[in-house]
Amino acid sequence: MFFKSFFNPQVAQFSYLVGCQKTGEAIIIDPLRALDDYIKAAEDEGLVITAATETHIHADYASGLRETGSRLGAKLYVSDMGGDDWRYQDLPEGSVLLQDGDIISVGKVKLEVLHTPGHTPESVSFLLTDIGGGSDIPMGLFTGDFIFVGDVGRPDLLEEAAHMQGTTEIGAKAMFRSLQKMADYPDHLQIWPGHGAGSACGKSLGAVPMTTLGYEKHNNWAFQYDEETSFIEALTQDQPEPPTYFARMKKINKLDSDAYMPYPVFPLQQAGPNDRVIDLRVKEMYQAGHIERTLNFPLNKKFLTYAGWFLDYEGQVTLIGTKEDAQSAARQLQLIGFDQVRGYLDAGQIADDKMTETITAAAFIALRQEKDLQILDVRSKSEWDEGHLSDAKRVILGKLLEDPLPFKRDEPLYVHCQSGVRSSVAIGALEERGFKKIVNILGGYTAIENSLNG
Repeated sequence: MFFKSFFNPQVAQFSYLVGCQKTGEAIIIDPLRALDDYIKAAEDEGLVITAATETHIHADYASGLRETGSRLGAKLYVSDMGGDDWRYQDLPEGSVLLQDGDIISVGKVKLEVLHTPGHTPESVSFLLTDIGGGSDIPMGLFTGDFIFVGDVGRPDLLEEAAHMQGTTEIGAKAMFRSLQKMADYPDHLQIWPGHGAGSACGKSLGAVPMTTLGYEKHNNWAFQYDEETSFIEALTQDQPEPPTYFARMKKINKLDSDAYMPYPVFPLQQAGPNDRVIDLRVKEMYQAGHIERTLNFPLNKKFLTYAGWFLDYEGQVTLIGTKEDAQSAARQLQLIGFDQVRGYLDAGQIADDKMTETITAAAFIALRQEKDLQILDVRSKSEWDEGHLSDAKRVILGKLLEDPLPFKRDEPLYVHCQSGVRSSVAIGALEERGFKKIVNILGGYTAIENSLNG
């Protein structure tokens, strides 16, 4: 048997290529849109990708499942469980609809389908047995967003991102039952999850790429509950707010998505009149001078998280940065199904005359003692609950262009996050909302707390 995992840090996602070396067949599990890495890995081993499957309808990235069918002629295997609302639509002819207990055979490799709802109603896991290697017992389990290293999949995405009321409790109860079923499976099973640390599909995912069922039974917090009510309470608390693009991903992955077409990004003289303009530079360069109302999403592992909050999928984007950074950003945006980058403005040639006013935490505290200030906290609810300024008001970063902002636009607005990164992202959004005097508190709440306690 051939086995290879692939990790994409931009969406903290694992996908897998499994092949039978006796017959030369291979299957991709949870593919991304860009298939070249899978194709090369298969070709290097003398394998042909004949099948593709996924553990559930994904919300955090654009699936490459249909792409494997149209581009490679692979047979598609998808869950047919969870009810009518959670069935794939417009699948190519010859696709196989899976039920609990079904078997996918890839040469002498067997994948048994286990219905493991909780994260979503249709979620499945795949129990792998290497029959060609002489084994009659399973080796491991592809769990998707069911079991992670140190965590389990959140049950609230359908309610939080897709606004399907009442689905959180239903999902949490299903997750409890799915975990209880794992008691019947041997501890030696390797666990190959769908995500690692950095994903918003759980709240405490580990950075280790794999684990075992026995280890998770002993160490994963979710396996320590044998009573449903307390488990549900623990599971639904402190989940990170999902980016708004999750709802769109859920829809297009269920229905269909456009074919993946990499494209070059060309230099522009100016942005389109209605473009969302994204500045890719580090926050220090952005604050030293930027085009007013542009959004600062530095090109790092959080780039897609920030972009996913603010993208308009019906519009276009102009980027600010180097040619290399612009091309990289465009490729990353394609991971979440956004193909509408118009081009880029060279960061060295723009009129970046809008400076961000900043203030140190110590100076801010001194000023706050002298007079009342408008203070905006853009952190998550869990961060806020751990400690916040009594006179601050919280609006999560991703909702700054949507939610009412209870501040006067012609008076100074002091903005902070935890460390100073998200508050820099907030600057352009607040400029777009008409605020004239925005002051970024350097070092964020961490610096404020240190100064208060110092």
